[in-house]
Amino acid sequence: MAHIHEKIDFTVSVCIVHDNKVLLHKHKKLGIWLAPGGHIELDEDPIQAVIREAKEETALDIELVGTASSYDTPYSARELIVPKFLNRHFFDESHTHEHVDLCYFARSKSADARPEIEGGEIKWFDKEELEENSYGIIEDVRTHSLAALKELAPPSRRASS
Repeated sequence: MAHIHEKIDFTVSVCIVHDNKVLLHKHKKLGIWLAPGGHIELDEDPIQAVIREAKEETALDIELVGTASSYDTPYSARELIVPKFLNRHFFDESHTHEHVDLCYFARSKSADARPEIEGGEIKWFDKEELEENSYGIIEDVRTHSLAALKELAPPSRRASS
């Protein structure tokens, strides 16, 4: 988890959907429900970072939503999947360090998520739980999670939403 700068870093997060639920975990330092994610390392692009972070924090293999192209050039040009949300926020309430976060949507073929650390909390949330918000999920995380459910819900369930 290298920091690029003491004041600001680029990060990724991912709303993972399975069986019409989205996966959130309780952040080990902040104690709040967040989508899995973390810093983009210097030797990786955002796509590599989000896949790595999802695996580290949930033990899941994910399939990102979106497409990207490669080009036959001597420069190995390739497009990256465009994030669904792009935001800038402070890491915590001290307002001393910021993140520019690229938020992706993904699917998981399995619900067998495991927390990164022993005793860590991880939970699949459905639409009703997110809307009710008895877990105190912060607004941007709720908004992104609900958008992921709306976009990735099976067609039969989407019509009734």
